[in-house]
Amino acid sequence: MSGQSERLEFAGSQDFSLAARLDLPSSTPRAYALFAHCFTCSKDVLAAARISRALTDYGIAVLRFDFTGLGQSGGEFANTNFSSNIEDLVHAANFLRERYAAPSLLIGHSLGGAAVLAVTNRIPEVRAVATIGAPADPDHLAHLLRESRVEIEACGEAEVELAGRTFRIRRQFLDDIAAQPQAERIGSLGAALLVMHSPVDSIVDIDNARRIFDAARHPKSFVALDGADHLLNEPDDAAFAAVLLATWASRYAFESLPKTTIAEADPAEGLVVVSEDGTGSFAQNVMIGQHRLRADEPEPVGTDTGPAPYDFLLAGLGACTSMTVRMYAERKKWPLEKVTVTLRHSRVHALDCSDCETETGQVDRIERVLRFDGDLDDDQRQKLREIADKCPVHRTLHSEIIIDTSVAPASPTPQSISESTEVH
Repeated sequence: MSGQSERLEFAGSQDFSLAARLDLPSSTPRAYALFAHCFTCSKDVLAAARISRALTDYGIAVLRFDFTGLGQSGGEFANTNFSSNIEDLVHAANFLRERYAAPSLLIGHSLGGAAVLAVTNRIPEVRAVATIGAPADPDHLAHLLRESRVEIEACGEAEVELAGRTFRIRRQFLDDIAAQPQAERIGSLGAALLVMHSPVDSIVDIDNARRIFDAARHPKSFVALDGADHLLNEPDDAAFAAVLLATWASRYAFESLPKTTIAEADPAEGLVVVSEDGTGSFAQNVMIGQHRLRADEPEPVGTDTGPAPYDFLLAGLGACTSMTVRMYAERKKWPLEKVTVTLRHSRVHALDCSDCETETGQVDRIERVLRFDGDLDDDQRQKLREIADKCPVHRTLHSEIIIDTSVAPASPTPQSISESTEVH
């Protein structure tokens, strides 16, 4: 679950106070991220707020702020440009570094995406950059101003209506976006890149994503935000982007995570790898193929950042039960609409268990309640209840289990690697 959100202020590139918000996870942050909002937007635009809050569920603290002259920040928008946005981002990174920890992840939406691409080489701690609906070149904005461009160039400035609000744009803004060496910056990014873009974006067309992707070096990834609008106004679109972003960032931006071996990074089918994540006494990373999960103990023993071990056991039994019942009902062509399995684990005294072979001490007890929705008769429901006991996990729990345990060699340390590569 998300933690708290703090209101903050720091000095921007033009010495005005910039209004910021730091969204924090409920436990110690695993990484810090910096979010740059879209052109003429603010830190509280729906996409920025939703994505930032969602990322806190993955242990990522996110700082979002209003650029100079926008939102609750000081200064005059007419005196700003793309270069001043870059400088504001540098100031924001410095603020994070001094007060908390430097950002290892940069996220930019629309023109904010172009800004994080431009600023990456000025924040040495950055290991990953993600763009959402970003233009390949900030000069792309010129087409939004085409109706006012003649007046801007003739008079030096003009009042321009954007997204229902009026902004004063000066000639220096046009000159600045035209002079940005964006392709060179993308080509020498020096960080992992994730490009997210909607194929139906009517503000910044999808070709911009192709140009960014082609200009960048590996590692780089592209994800299509299918059906989303430019501002990600639908909550599901923002949530989808956040989940993808957090999963991708876990490979690059989590400084506190231990480095994995090749086998750990991509477990083979049927292999589960569990390793401590270093953020709490019991917090664990669980890797099942391409899936990444968290495990922990509830407070006060742990920090409750994921399900407890017995929760996973119950989840495995519940999922297997539901799948087995579903397979049987479909084979019989019965009108089973939905299966719900509710489980609870406890330990009871053997003397209180009339059906147990154990006579002393305590025994484990799992309560399993089945719910079958659909137009089923009593005989069908009873048969499905019997089939539930035939689920493979259920049978495994009732059978003799052999667990072979061995100790793998320790991972090599940087010192041992250095020693092994010395020339004698």
